[in-house]
Amino acid sequence: MLTWQALQVSLSAPPDHADDRLLRSNPERFGVRIVDDRIFVEGVDVAAIAEQVDTPCYVYGASFVRTQFRGLQEALAARPSLICYAVKANSSQAILRLLADEGAGADIVSGGELARVLAAGFRPGVVVFSGVGKRDDEIDAAITAKIRAIHAESIEELERIAVRARLLGVVAPVALRVNPDIDPETHPYLATGLRKTKFGIAMEDAPAVAEHVLAEPALRLVGLTCHIGSQIMDAAPFLAALDRVMGLVDGLRSRTKLEYIDLGGGLGIPYGIDEPRVDVTTFGAELVAATRDLDLELLLEPGRYLVGNAGVLLTRVVNGKESGGKRFVIVDAAMNDLIRPALYEAYHAIVPATLPDAAAPRIIADVVGPVCECGDFFARDREMAPPASGELLVILSAGAYGMTMASNYNTRALAPEVLVSGERYAITRPRRGALELIAEEQLPPWLGGDER
Repeated sequence: MLTWQALQVSLSAPPDHADDRLLRSNPERFGVRIVDDRIFVEGVDVAAIAEQVDTPCYVYGASFVRTQFRGLQEALAARPSLICYAVKANSSQAILRLLADEGAGADIVSGGELARVLAAGFRPGVVVFSGVGKRDDEIDAAITAKIRAIHAESIEELERIAVRARLLGVVAPVALRVNPDIDPETHPYLATGLRKTKFGIAMEDAPAVAEHVLAEPALRLVGLTCHIGSQIMDAAPFLAALDRVMGLVDGLRSRTKLEYIDLGGGLGIPYGIDEPRVDVTTFGAELVAATRDLDLELLLEPGRYLVGNAGVLLTRVVNGKESGGKRFVIVDAAMNDLIRPALYEAYHAIVPATLPDAAAPRIIADVVGPVCECGDFFARDREMAPPASGELLVILSAGAYGMTMASNYNTRALAPEVLVSGERYAITRPRRGALELIAEEQLPPWLGGDER
């Protein structure tokens, strides 16, 4: 049986598609820089952050987020539009404040996210509330905060919103989320605009639902919205959805004056080093041309497009092993920190914090975490330089759906978050230890707890 030290010398020939070799050609698209073979986020060496903060930890670059937002804003500048950041992608207060300061709106899907965006400085008038299962208290909070609109997904939900509005003595602004039955040709879990999903109102039912809203004094119809899925790399699926929704817009022109049409989010990012990225200038030009004669504000709800490649997850190698003819690199991050590979079999590029020589040999290995689940992996059969125990690795494209989907499984503390701006960085969410997690719980009196 090979030892880990033996694996260090039992190497394959240099492969053609190792992440660390390909990254050298275009590191900026992944929000990092290479300085003397070391990985930097903006002006900070990630090794310095790991030394202070320990691993695993998330690191985000502020300038990348700003650049992504401003680029999309510029691409849509020729028509009235509002970019509502999808908060579920990354709900860090620091990221939210950054985007609020840039003039973004916010797309929320829970009462908790409403509290987050208001705390971060978003004006209620640029917040829209999506989601298929809003509770009464969440609806009340949204109405009371006077957000832009609640995006309703069924006639049953509209009736509930109307009841809450009457109890609060107000008229609630709503937009109908319609389901255009468009296939974005993405992962099945990410396709939300098909008839078979739980989302939205079927197109054939939408005219009757709109009439129901217009007849309800407690509701005001302000817009139409749809969201067809995620990881979409061009404008074609958005334009197809727009074409479907325009029939409903035209049918309502004589009945009411809508304020906006919302084409949702879903703009994708490259995860593989050699994958293409969205041509945002062309994307914006095509949307502007298609909506030139539309007398409505255009809303978009990008999430991962703005933050996905702004973030990395830092992790250290615990040790390696060989078993059953397979090589494993075991790291201190786990599926509780970044669940996308386990959930979607999602690809994340993984590189050493200090890049090896491009001609150095590589091994084929699975990169796995310490959690007792077979799904606890970050990469399978990945070509990589053989890392030493204690070596720092960088998991790229971790700025979206990383921390927001994290958990304390195995009583593992949530990874801290760090925001970098230029040559400065700050811990924006500190790590909490096991005793702090336990302190959040309490025993009932019959098990020795305090009487409450």
